[in-house]
Amino acid sequence: MTGGPRIVDAHHHVWDLAVRDQEWITGEELAPLRRDFTLADLEPEARANGVCATVLVQTVTVAEETPEFLALADGSDLVAGVVGWSDLTAPDIADTLAALRELPGGDRLVSLRHQVQSEPDPEWLLRADVLRGLAAVADAGLVYDLVVQPHQLPAAVRAAALLPGLTFVLDHAGKPPVATGELHPWADDLRALAALPNTVCKLSGLVTEADVRAWTVTGLRPYADTVIDAFGPSRLMFGSDWPVCRLAATYTEVVEAARTLVDGLGPDERNAVLATTAERVYGLR
Repeated sequence: MTGGPRIVDAHHHVWDLAVRDQEWITGEELAPLRRDFTLADLEPEARANGVCATVLVQTVTVAEETPEFLALADGSDLVAGVVGWSDLTAPDIADTLAALRELPGGDRLVSLRHQVQSEPDPEWLLRADVLRGLAAVADAGLVYDLVVQPHQLPAAVRAAALLPGLTFVLDHAGKPPVATGELHPWADDLRALAALPNTVCKLSGLVTEADVRAWTVTGLRPYADTVIDAFGPSRLMFGSDWPVCRLAATYTEVVEAARTLVDGLGPDERNAVLATTAERVYGLR
């Protein structure tokens, strides 16, 4: 185990292509991801970097994936939480969430997520059926993970304002344009989201928003500093985005980058970003 504080990895994936294809893995750039990635692959890397718990996050909009992930978590002493998927627009969404909670590992269900980033409607989050589903997520005592592109942040701000009883967790800092070096309008919309008290952000996914062949911690810092300033350490959590991060960096490199990006914070603040925010927001045991 490397030195430093304990770490909760609040965002990673696994998949088995023999169980289910990952249709999003297409093209030459993503070719390194077209293989199985399992908890057995992740665990030694996580343990070696001081990771004491993780959150396993959905990859596809398939209802069967969530029960599979809950079962994986139930058999793991590393996976403390699962971000699953269910059709928010279904009339019986509340019953579906209750049923998931009764499954093996159902107590590890902490949040839901939908690939909003792929929705052509930039205001998908504001549809009446989606808002109804999000209200059901709040009623179930769960969190909602936002995976959006920068142009979808304004709709996320409005949705979070309409549902103050639901905690929204912004994955990958809203996917800022690290590769181009631009900050605006992403930073302005991010700050608008952070102004709402029911929002949290993940310090994750930045290495793959950069030039994956030439990213540096220096290049990531303006974006990390923006989210630290906007949300504060108590509403910011680290995630590796493994194995997607492998397109740009090893697991160790991602962890070390995160440690470096928070090195200007005090000990308690660093601990918040690296562990305790995720534990509190997701209710991890």
